[in-house]
Amino acid sequence: MSSIETIDLCQKYGEQDILKNINIRVDQGEVLALIGPTGAGKTTLLRLIDLLETPTSGKIYLNGIDVNEQKKLRFECRRRIAFVLQKPVIFNASIYDNIAYGLRWRGRSRGYIKEKVDSILQIVNLSADKNRNATTLSGGEAQRVALARAIAIEPEVLLLDEPTANLDPISTSKIEELITNIMRQYDTTIIMATHDMSQGQLLANRISVLINGEIIQTSEPREVFSSPKNKEVAEFVGVENIIEGVITANEERICLIDIGGNVIEAVSDCATGETVCACIRPEDITLSLSKAHSSARNSFMGEITRVVSISSLARIEIDCGFPLIALVTKRSVEGLNLECENEIYATFKTTGVHVIRKSD
Repeated sequence: MSSIETIDLCQKYGEQDILKNINIRVDQGEVLALIGPTGAGKTTLLRLIDLLETPTSGKIYLNGIDVNEQKKLRFECRRRIAFVLQKPVIFNASIYDNIAYGLRWRGRSRGYIKEKVDSILQIVNLSADKNRNATTLSGGEAQRVALARAIAIEPEVLLLDEPTANLDPISTSKIEELITNIMRQYDTTIIMATHDMSQGQLLANRISVLINGEIIQTSEPREVFSSPKNKEVAEFVGVENIIEGVITANEERICLIDIGGNVIEAVSDCATGETVCACIRPEDITLSLSKAHSSARNSFMGEITRVVSISSLARIEIDCGFPLIALVTKRSVEGLNLECENEIYATFKTTGVHVIRKSD
């Protein structure tokens, strides 16, 4: 059964379209990540689902109930949803009281509240600091308190808006671990807006890509990043090799793509004559000093134009008659003497090429 569903959801501010025909379905216990550039409409969508705003048009269902059908029903539905903002709301009170507020507003007994809050304090690893004033907390600690307050009421739906924005790597790791624990211990439906694509891959069952107020693609994380639906999605998810060409032949879905005189072999059902974009992830490209004798059908000699170190890896830019970017280990840089102006062979498999129609 779906926990949250939106049908043709639209939102306008004045004459400006913020969201256009949003259709999502999130099952109970599922985690959906919303990714997209700043201003794409992610926060607006979360505010609509949390019933903080009324949509211009379209429907929102919570467990099959139209939440906008009547005011009383809307209020009851909202009590079953928790929303943790990018900048969490922290009250000038102890950590314990911050977590307990939602339970007190719901009229829970003192004994129940103590048992519940003490249990959650252990989950968020803040038991020793429960009497500390929450306004003195760091950004990561404040986010943990906000998450604790949200799960204390055992919501059916948990909405997270950029849960680790502006946090340091250690705090980010702790928040991600906490979200993972919530997923394991509670059967809570989670919809999370994030700018961190690796976070979406780590935590979500599915990812929706929201661009210019429209959901362009919803798929499992691996599919979004390996098989983007169009060029816009490919660019956003970081596919650095997006090479335009024309299909010159296609036999049993093995096609040849002309790239200004060079030919890339790929798997696609695109027809001869179609203009397409060939997408190759940098980590799928192998570099060697001589033409590789392997099953990989695509091998091009080129000149290295730039070498950039990225942590334990290196980004190698190559001119093969068309630009190509490879990602290799620093050990490979040293072993292959990968320096500017040196020649190198770049090789990748036919199945490592994702073909997108330019019109998509």
